[in-house]
Amino acid sequence: MGNCCSDVSSGAGAIAGVGGTASSANLGTTNDAVDNYLMSRGFNGLFSHIELSFSASNLRDRDVLSKSDPMVVVYKKEKDETLSEVFRSEVVLNSLAPKWIKKFTLAYHFETLQTFLFRVYDVDTKYQNSREEMLKLDQQQFLGEATCALSEIITKSTKTITLELKRKEGFAAQAQHHHGKLIIHAEESLASKVTTEIVFRCSSLESKDLFSKSDPFLVVSKIVEHGTPIPVSKTEVLKNNLNPIWKPLFLSVQHVGSKDSPLIIECSDFNSNGKHNLIGKVQKSLSDLEKLHLAGQGINLSLPTSGGQNKVLKSQLFVDKFTETVQHTFLEYLASGFELSFMVAIDFTASNGNPRLPDSLHYIDPSGHLNAYQRAIVDVGEVLQFYDSDKRFPAWGFGARPIDSPVSHCFNLNGSSSYSEVDGIQGIMTSYTSALFNVSLAGPTLFGPVINSAAMIASQSLAQGSRRYYVLLIITDGVITDLQETKDALVSASDLPLSILIVGVGGADFKAMEILDADRGERLESSSGRVASRDIVQFVALRDVQHGEVSVVQALLAELPSQFLTYMRIRNMKPVPL
Repeated sequence: MGNCCSDVSSGAGAIAGVGGTASSANLGTTNDAVDNYLMSRGFNGLFSHIELSFSASNLRDRDVLSKSDPMVVVYKKEKDETLSEVFRSEVVLNSLAPKWIKKFTLAYHFETLQTFLFRVYDVDTKYQNSREEMLKLDQQQFLGEATCALSEIITKSTKTITLELKRKEGFAAQAQHHHGKLIIHAEESLASKVTTEIVFRCSSLESKDLFSKSDPFLVVSKIVEHGTPIPVSKTEVLKNNLNPIWKPLFLSVQHVGSKDSPLIIECSDFNSNGKHNLIGKVQKSLSDLEKLHLAGQGINLSLPTSGGQNKVLKSQLFVDKFTETVQHTFLEYLASGFELSFMVAIDFTASNGNPRLPDSLHYIDPSGHLNAYQRAIVDVGEVLQFYDSDKRFPAWGFGARPIDSPVSHCFNLNGSSSYSEVDGIQGIMTSYTSALFNVSLAGPTLFGPVINSAAMIASQSLAQGSRRYYVLLIITDGVITDLQETKDALVSASDLPLSILIVGVGGADFKAMEILDADRGERLESSSGRVASRDIVQFVALRDVQHGEVSVVQALLAELPSQFLTYMRIRNMKPVPL
């Protein structure tokens, strides 16, 4: 099994960057990612409003004296294969090549796999005066169906996909009948591109510290179903300040849902142990905040009491700046040819346990039940694979001793000495299983070599002018022993088109990982004193989210579009069509 090979020419430097740091305030970017304290309470998903248009060609003619009268019905398809109807088009009379007028509007969530089933029906003549939503589908003639993920549509350069209509699943195929084609076009709403820059200020905050003033910061959360607040942005911490003015925040419809969506703005006193003290909060929409700015007025913070009431405080929140600009969106970059390239690195250290024993984190269950490593690969990979056209993924292992070799902290998972790529998610799974029987688990746990290998690929791609942004998934069970070397690698890599997702499996203490995720709102600093130009790490402990409403994939991937956009704006890269 060969040592780590990055599939780039050996003459390329491991890491090439632009140097220096950049101010998000000057660049109009989003602020630093919501930290681990916030992540434990939710996730900051980024979404766009998408409008789907439908047309068809060569539909089956099911009417005797005229052509079919088709209608499209859309179902959301869950992971357990259950279907829920979400849309019906109008009925187009007497057409085998209809172009429907009614659009299906939905929210595109990058961090979730959104799969839809599309069915086309010929509506019986006697029902054509009925409202579409009142039609009973079992009384209409089925013309064909097709399935695809939303990400398959929006990653096309034309944002258009043509699907072959087929018979319903479970029915025997009839080769003599064609079922026609369904054409779906996606368009991003202009509202998704509007970014709001806000400068918040507070006055007369209460001091929560015994021997000094409070260290305040703001958290902005959107309210989702059941009233649950989901953090979407936060300010920096201002030390020892009861009248703080924070750096600008950048919010968009992609973050909050709409300009009239309710937002909770919490002001808290920062504590290094993560137990921050709430100073006060308000609930306002972006529209409300704009009105406060125009009026030059503040609003009093309130504090929940034990009796369920809100105590109004003398402390006030002001909006010193509120401006709206149109920004390039994540989907615009995808449409112009940018891709996300998936990589994976797997921890093979001895602390995982003997893979042949059921209590090992690497145990391959004969029943087919996935272990934690396999589940992370599949769940993250099935989302990211649609953003990579060739679906060839570099895959490495670390912390093991390949046959007749010393301990390696970066070896090619496929066993090759010359290349690290495998074909698709199944290729990663097959190489992972094979490697378990061809290496001896060892240690220690070092991240530096695999991060440098990923950075080398990203650096070479950047030098070649490639429109690729790389995403490295590291799955580990232990505490890293090269913390400073890892920080150095991450600081250098922050200038490259690269994000790093870390999944912690098992019951280890992962505090060092939270430091890499900049969980105190502070960017990483290298041993030479250089500060990371941006946050590129997202860490999630599997045990913290596996029983919650937020999936591992959502928690890991929620920040990725923001990290991608921050990189593009720092380098002033525009989504120019190919």
